[in-house]
Amino acid sequence: MLLLLPPSETKRDGGDGGPVVLGDLAFPSLGDARAEVIEATVALAADPDAAMRALKLGSRQSAEVARNRTLLESPTMPALDRYTGVLYDALDAASLDGPAREYAARTVAVHSALFGLVGALDRIPAYRLSHDSRLPGVRLKARWRGPVGGELAGRGDLIVDLRSEGYVDLGPSPRRENSVFVRIVAVDDAGRRRALNHFNKRTKGLFTRSLLEQRPALSTTADLLEWAAGAGYRLEAGSVPRGAADELELVAA
Repeated sequence: MLLLLPPSETKRDGGDGGPVVLGDLAFPSLGDARAEVIEATVALAADPDAAMRALKLGSRQSAEVARNRTLLESPTMPALDRYTGVLYDALDAASLDGPAREYAARTVAVHSALFGLVGALDRIPAYRLSHDSRLPGVRLKARWRGPVGGELAGRGDLIVDLRSEGYVDLGPSPRRENSVFVRIVAVDDAGRRRALNHFNKRTKGLFTRSLLEQRPALSTTADLLEWAAGAGYRLEAGSVPRGAADELELVAA
């Protein structure tokens, strides 16, 4: 199984590892795209005003530009520990035991606008780049869509896609059996469903944590549905098929 998570715009500072070694990151086929996007991001940071505009930052966020300027020299930490925010607070990776983190290393990837897909325990620096950021000379969708989509299309295992739509656009999951996009929905008293935006992140984090704690062996969508039901999650076939993976709906508690 490969579980795909979105990143977060907010990240922890510091780290206990040396500078990022691109050749040590998972998904080595993305190496050329990584190098190009990183080079453009670092170059943009040399012009703070232009970087603030391109990254859509407010006046109090200038430190984000400094992060990008030094990202190749900055300390690193595992991706699951680097990201913060609603999803990652609910996941609470730091409190997972060793077997859970080892399972995450085998099964979880985070889709970064800067690095593409990274393994859950890949060591990365703090940075600021979103799926809709504008880099001089590099269109993120054009640069990532083929390499990331190709990497995912080449996999034969179960793919469970928890990414946001913006990151799906940077590399869609394949449309095939046992490749599913999970949408978080709320159900009202009348049974009507509506997609959740900000508040879906907590459900994604809790769902991921449950997977890492229980460490099921999942090979098919049927396996996933059976596990989810036993773990107390309402995970059901979605009402609208997507252009890539089939859709499941996870009902928020």
